Amino acid sequence: MNDKNVMEDILLLEKGVCDLFMHGTIESSTANVHQAFNGALNEALCMQDNIYSTMAAKGWYPTEQVEQQKIDAAKMKFSTQQ
Repeated sequence: MNDKNVMEDILLLEKGVCDLFMHGTIESSTANVHQAFNGALNEALCMQDNIYSTMAAKGWYPTEQVEQQKIDAAKMKFSTQQ
């Protein structure tokens, strides 16, 4: 397994951790539990961002520019649903 594949796996795992911590934060029944999950979520989000940034810098997470026409169409579609 090469470095890119390892980083992709780590990123997917970290995204799953973020999801679990988010739900823990939302569903917590006490302020202490909420704070614990929220702190863990913030740390996990920072870690996810660092992993993404590393991958993007190496060209392993390419993004593409969306055409303004598609952005405008999406805005129009969702603005009429309010």
